[in-house]
Amino acid sequence: MIFVSKILFFTSHHGFYTVIILVLVFGLLSFVTKKGWFLIPILPLAILNGISGQFLNAWFLNKYGTESTAIITSDVETNSTLNDQYIHDYEAIVKKLDGKYINTFFSTTTASIYPIENTIRIPQVEKPFPVKFIPGYEKNIVILYHQSEDGKILEKYQLQAPINSARIKYEADPTNQEFIQEYIEALENYLKVYDDEAFKIRLKELQSQRK
Repeated sequence: MIFVSKILFFTSHHGFYTVIILVLVFGLLSFVTKKGWFLIPILPLAILNGISGQFLNAWFLNKYGTESTAIITSDVETNSTLNDQYIHDYEAIVKKLDGKYINTFFSTTTASIYPIENTIRIPQVEKPFPVKFIPGYEKNIVILYHQSEDGKILEKYQLQAPINSARIKYEADPTNQEFIQEYIEALENYLKVYDDEAFKIRLKELQSQRK
């Protein structure tokens, strides 16, 4: 597992050097065997690693890794951009199983985050957050964002958004049964996760208005 983790760390964090290695390996195979088709996989593998290298790393570490915590110690904005947003370089320390810390690094484009999503979310500097790694190679981490404090705040906000939308519709037309039902469902979904007495009272009031 340690060897696999090292390979995935290298390929997900060093895309350019990974391409060079692919060219050298498959180029050598083509030269030795005198078969040109060994050159064909180079481009697809390079593109695949560039697109999904960190996703594969995130899946592997989440499935086989051991949970611990990490803390970002440095957040530096670079001159490079991704989707019109500046890429950041991060330095962090990871807590090993013996309680000691080890240094690691990642960037906006190389960070492995689970659950796997199109959105890149990185925890704040100085705040401990949950990660997983393979013991013996702790520098390769996957960020368990939804379990972090930032992730929990985001999840709560996302569950409250449908409530606010439904409330606005209901207040505009309190007799509309469709709006009442939408408001009820939004509150029920929120209360499945969070215990909020004010929302419970509001839910009972709406349920009494439902025909």
